Amino acid sequence: MNGAMEAANKNIKKIVGKMADTYKDWHEKLPFALYAYRMSVRTSTGATPFSLVRPRQFHEGDLILKKNLPIQKDFRGKWMPNWEGPYVVKQAFSRGALILTEMDGKNLPNPVNLDLVKKYFP
Repeated sequence: MNGAMEAANKNIKKIVGKMADTYKDWHEKLPFALYAYRMSVRTSTGATPFSLVRPRQFHEGDLILKKNLPIQKDFRGKWMPNWEGPYVVKQAFSRGALILTEMDGKNLPNPVNLDLVKKYFP
């Protein structure tokens, strides 16, 4: 794994070197270089690293799990399960909100943010 990281760092260093005007302002260009590196398509996978880490597209009928938040009434600490479900996506909005239903068709009272769900694979 270290070899892969060294290769990635070499590429990022090249990108920063092309973007920076002087050696003193490289730290200002680093976020832009990282963005460019993460959004460029890799030939080995045919996808961007960002899309491999964050595949967040849900459609009507998809089965998902919802993250349990520790602020809920039945808080049992580390013994509480991390995810609950599965739920069915009833409607997916473009800004990242999902309306979910239980498996029996009963609607959940509030929409759920995309960051709090993951795909369920039976």
